[in-house]
Amino acid sequence: MDVVEDIKARLSIEDVISDYVQLKRSGRNWKGLSPFTSERTPSFMVSPEKQIWHDFSSGKGGNMFSFVMEMEGLDFKGSLELLARKAGIDLEAYQTSTWHGPNKERLYELLELSTKFYQVQFSKSDLALRYVFQKRHFTKETALSWQLGYSPNTGRALVDFLKSKKFTEDEMRQAGVTAQRRAGLGDMFRGRLMVPLADPQGRVIGFTARILEEDPRAPKYINTPQTALYDKSRQVFGLHLAKEAIRKDKFAVLVEGNLDVIASHQAGVKQTVAVAGTALTEYQLKTLSRFTGDIRLSFDADRAGMAATERAIPIASRVGVSLSIIDIPSGKDPDELIRQDPALWERAITEHKYALDWLIDRYKVVLDLESAIGKREFTDILLPVVRALSDSVEQDHYLNKIAELTGVSREALADKLAKVSAENRRLLRTPRIERTLPDKTAVEYAKAQDHVLALMLVRPELRSSLNVLIPDMFARPESKQLLEYMKAHPDMPGLKGVQSLQEYGKMLLFEYEELYQDLEPTELAYEAARLTARLVETFVKQQKQLLAARLTGADEANTESLLERVKRLDALLNRVKGGL
Repeated sequence: MDVVEDIKARLSIEDVISDYVQLKRSGRNWKGLSPFTSERTPSFMVSPEKQIWHDFSSGKGGNMFSFVMEMEGLDFKGSLELLARKAGIDLEAYQTSTWHGPNKERLYELLELSTKFYQVQFSKSDLALRYVFQKRHFTKETALSWQLGYSPNTGRALVDFLKSKKFTEDEMRQAGVTAQRRAGLGDMFRGRLMVPLADPQGRVIGFTARILEEDPRAPKYINTPQTALYDKSRQVFGLHLAKEAIRKDKFAVLVEGNLDVIASHQAGVKQTVAVAGTALTEYQLKTLSRFTGDIRLSFDADRAGMAATERAIPIASRVGVSLSIIDIPSGKDPDELIRQDPALWERAITEHKYALDWLIDRYKVVLDLESAIGKREFTDILLPVVRALSDSVEQDHYLNKIAELTGVSREALADKLAKVSAENRRLLRTPRIERTLPDKTAVEYAKAQDHVLALMLVRPELRSSLNVLIPDMFARPESKQLLEYMKAHPDMPGLKGVQSLQEYGKMLLFEYEELYQDLEPTELAYEAARLTARLVETFVKQQKQLLAARLTGADEANTESLLERVKRLDALLNRVKGGL
């Protein structure tokens, strides 16, 4: 048995999910309120028999691993590690004999002990206590919640402590808490306020350290270097304490500084997190997108902050989140604003502005849009950002807005947009159908995909409409694979021998049992036809929007080709409207 099967054997899916959702018995299954929507009638179902869950309000579903990924903002590896700990399974035992990486559980233990060591030193340091309680105005409860500490400026205090706990120098290096100095191995952090960096489950994976005695030769902040546990491009500071507030309030506030996060939480705005500086990455936005699609950015309004915002907009577009900017008055950072008046910080958050609109307003003030040079610089800056948006409708909106602001023709801007350098164009990815639809429509479209496949999987006699369905109409890779399988086996019920689709097939069978098993054959046929028509109509509408955007600036040959594709889409739609 492999580790995944071992975990499934030791943990019941209803026990795992009940840590997050209040479940009640409903026949053979369990039922509860969706953790992903604001529904009042329970439609979140768990099947112990099939070891799967399905949320009928959002269309999401899967096994215990996918649920933990959704709730904790983890990738599969992270969910595997979390559930292995819950099941009391040592993942090291499943590694091959050729594996020689660090023992992560030992590193977690080392960092946890280091955190406690720094906390004890903090309680003894007048310098650190004055800085935290008098200068930063943090409370004792805040210091304890965030496990704030202090690293003594003695050279080897932590090294000696960890050695007394039987940790080796190699393990200390692997955890990133030591540095090689002239006198030998010593502490990485000395004379600094220590802020533990935690993963989404609250396990310490590294530290941010702020200097307390100002020294122009020393950096104000230093972080743990890259380790087996800590990767700054993936770290979202404060997520372990913010995720419940983010999920509840349906938005996240993203700031630059870790101490800004702590101040915001103390002020009651607990959906606040931070990244390392302004280097916002796609992985970090993807992590946050598992909790909310509304990200509000509060970076400094200096050159670095502006550049970071420009980089973030296309990343957010690719990930599929709405990115907006929080304007802080008088150029303050969140911590300064909170100390002045916490209500001002809350008001700034509610008055957020969509990122590209904010960027346009900023450069509108900085540049002279009455001059040719100003117009050129304005379009040089903004068009690459617009070009990288994955939504053609959004691109069209901003082209019109820039044309209006600069007094330049829409055609001239479209021509310049088409000539954006390859370096900028590489950000562009093929738009995913559901990203250009309103949220509610996208959810319904995704649910229709699963429902029509569930009907056809269980009832082969409903597969007569398979000939109008194509893989591009489906978002999931397993949906596409299942469609192809059923086209190749039009009369065969179930998924005999197709191991890669067994998990997905279980979820579809669960949907069928909950939604359709009591319907008469004529009702099932009507529902299959209705869902097929909805898929085709939504797909055709979306494709025509994309083709219309591509027609702008297309030459004669490409125009003819694009129009021919529009005709084929219309013909497909007419077939559906004509009764398939």
